[in-house]
Amino acid sequence: MAPKKNSGGLVYSSGLGRMCPTCSRPVKECACAKKQPPPPSDGVVRVSRQTKGRKGKGVTLITGVPLDEAGTKALATRLKQRCGSGGTVKDGIIEIQGDHCDLLMEELKQQGWTVKRAGG
Repeated sequence: MAPKKNSGGLVYSSGLGRMCPTCSRPVKECACAKKQPPPPSDGVVRVSRQTKGRKGKGVTLITGVPLDEAGTKALATRLKQRCGSGGTVKDGIIEIQGDHCDLLMEELKQQGWTVKRAGG
C-alpha cells in the first residue's frame, strides 16, 4: 500500500479562514484555482446513463461541456432545476439523479451545443 502524500501545509487560520493547500494563500485570494483551464473537449457534449457503483440507482452523466468550473456548476444548477432532481459536478462531469437523457439532450441542443447520446 502506497503511503499518503502529506503536504503538511496550513489548511485553516483563525485570522484568515480557509487556506488553499496548493499555494498556501487564503481561498478568497487563491490564484491557482482561477488559472485552471477547462478540460479538453472535442466539441461534442455526450449524455449517458450509468448505474455502476450506485446500488442500481441510475444517474445521467453529461461530459465534454466546454466550460470552466464555475460555468459547469451554473449549468448543472439549471439542468437540475429543469429536471426537478438532484445532482452534482465531479471532475468536470455533471451527474443528474435519474434517467433524464432525452430531456437533457433537448435542453443542451437549445443552448447550441452538439449533443450525442453515449453508451446505448
